[in-house]
Amino acid sequence: MAATQTTVVPVRRSTLSPTLVLLAGWLLPGLGHLLLKKPIRAALLFVSIVAMFLIGMGLHGKLYVVNGDMLDLLGFVGQMGSPLLWAGAHLLGAGAAQLSDTLSDYGSKFAVVAGLLNVMAAVDAQSLANGRKAGL
Repeated sequence: MAATQTTVVPVRRSTLSPTLVLLAGWLLPGLGHLLLKKPIRAALLFVSIVAMFLIGMGLHGKLYVVNGDMLDLLGFVGQMGSPLLWAGAHLLGAGAAQLSDTLSDYGSKFAVVAGLLNVMAAVDAQSLANGRKAGL
């Protein structure tokens, strides 16, 4: 039986703090990747996440706030995955206070998924920064 060989590929760490990269990517979609000099990935993430959030608000999706209802709290946590987008929509009065039809329900889901996707992107940037993931 032939012995299997494993190849170790050295992973390069970023000089930036992984925590800084994580927070930057959480605040503004794609900013963590931009700090790591990955402009194409940063642009794709920014455009995708912002477009999802804006489509959600355009469909009159609910902009969740904490009001004591458990389902609203879960929606709020999901949308807070993109805090600057949520704050901007809140300041501009975008989004609906209540769901009125099926389209507004879809809009709410778009905004929540945009926030969750942004969290995944920020964690990906942190993994690149601390060397747990190859590709830097």
